[in-house]
Amino acid sequence: MMSKLVVLIVEDEPLLRMDAADFIEDAGFEVVEATHADEAIDILKARDDIAIVFTDIEMPGSMDGMKLAHAVRSGWPPILLVVASGRVMPREGDLPENVRYLRKPYRPAEVIAAFRPAI
Repeated sequence: MMSKLVVLIVEDEPLLRMDAADFIEDAGFEVVEATHADEAIDILKARDDIAIVFTDIEMPGSMDGMKLAHAVRSGWPPILLVVASGRVMPREGDLPENVRYLRKPYRPAEVIAAFRPAI
């Protein structure tokens, strides 16, 4: 049996994080949750099985989702990055290369489709 791809969800809003975890697990992925970027970095340092990081842009803590995307791209280059926001629209150069941006409110199917390159 093939193991499930692991998705790290980084979202400070508990209901949005739970909802995302539910539909991502329903799509056949394993989910790990973080409430902010600093926690996400700790998880990435501790685990070598994260294939996808799905993060909000606006979060409390020492870095937002854009800074997290840059940290992930430089520290863990193979990880697929998907970034979402309802208010912040990234400009050219704000995000590293090969990052997918989704506008909130997103549909579950959009998120899963954004994960396809990692499958």
